[in-house]
Amino acid sequence: MPKADVIGLLVNPRSPQGIGNNTEAEEQERDARTAVNAMGLQLIVVRASSESEINEAFAALVQQRAAGLIVASDLFLTTRMNQLIMLAARHAMPAVYPWRDAVTAGGLASYGIDIAESYRQVGDYVGRILKGAKPAELPVLQPTKFSLAINLQTAKTLGLEVPQTLLVRADEVIE
Repeated sequence: MPKADVIGLLVNPRSPQGIGNNTEAEEQERDARTAVNAMGLQLIVVRASSESEINEAFAALVQQRAAGLIVASDLFLTTRMNQLIMLAARHAMPAVYPWRDAVTAGGLASYGIDIAESYRQVGDYVGRILKGAKPAELPVLQPTKFSLAINLQTAKTLGLEVPQTLLVRADEVIE
């Protein structure tokens, strides 16, 4: 989307996760703002913690002429994935999700942690604990593997041409 100048970010302001005094929504907003500003774009943050607020958020994005949408990682938003995909399609708004399942359900793209790798890390921890390791003495792990998935059918429907360089980097391309 080389002509995009306004990008939307959808967050759940009531997300219970967080680090220190910041909620996860605040952390994701800060990170998105940094990235969008570095590209010379404007970020519009919309907040939703109910089904009706998601509808209102999309209406606000359309009114403010957002060229695309980033959906923040959040459990509530995950449970509303089909609604998000349907609204993005209805408004012809390219959207990037943190969950691969969104792409297989018709979303444009996803970038997020590799769930299978995270499960392997959990299994390793459980194994260590069962062998006598004290949980408090185990190091805190962060996700180390991320996955990019792209739905070319959705891109075509939106009239977008996905650059070959991005397709080559993708872990999964759905045609």
